[in-house]
Amino acid sequence: MNKRPIGLLAVLFIATCAAAPVWAHHSFAAEFDVDKPVTLVGSVSKIDWSNPHVWIYISVKDDKGNATDWGFELGGPNSLLRRGWTRDAVKVGDTLTIDGYLAKDGSHLANARAIKLPDGRKLFTASSAPK
Repeated sequence: MNKRPIGLLAVLFIATCAAAPVWAHHSFAAEFDVDKPVTLVGSVSKIDWSNPHVWIYISVKDDKGNATDWGFELGGPNSLLRRGWTRDAVKVGDTLTIDGYLAKDGSHLANARAIKLPDGRKLFTASSAPK
C-alpha cells in the first residue's frame, strides 16, 4: 500500500487547522469606523487579557448619572507588552480616558487607540487603526 497520499492528507489537514485562526481574524475596517473617533472616561469593570485581542470594559456615566458599559478592543498581549504594558498596568476600578474609534454596528464597542491612566501616563494600544 502506498502511504504517500495519507501523509499528504495529514499535512494538508494540519496546515488547514493551523490557518483557521488567521481566517477568523478581522480587519479594522470590517468592524470599526475611522471617521467616528470617540473619547470616553469611565471606570474599569473588566479586563480580558487574551489572544487575539485584549479587551478593556469600562462603565461610562452620562450627565444624569446613568451608566453604560463599553468594550474596547486593544492589540494582542504580545504587542502590548512590547509597548510597555504589564498585566497590572490597568486594574478593575481604575478611571481611564480612552481614545478610539466606534464600532460600525452602533454597539457600545470601540477600537482603542490610546489610554490615559489615572497617574497621567498615556499608553498606546497596538491598535490596528489605519491612522
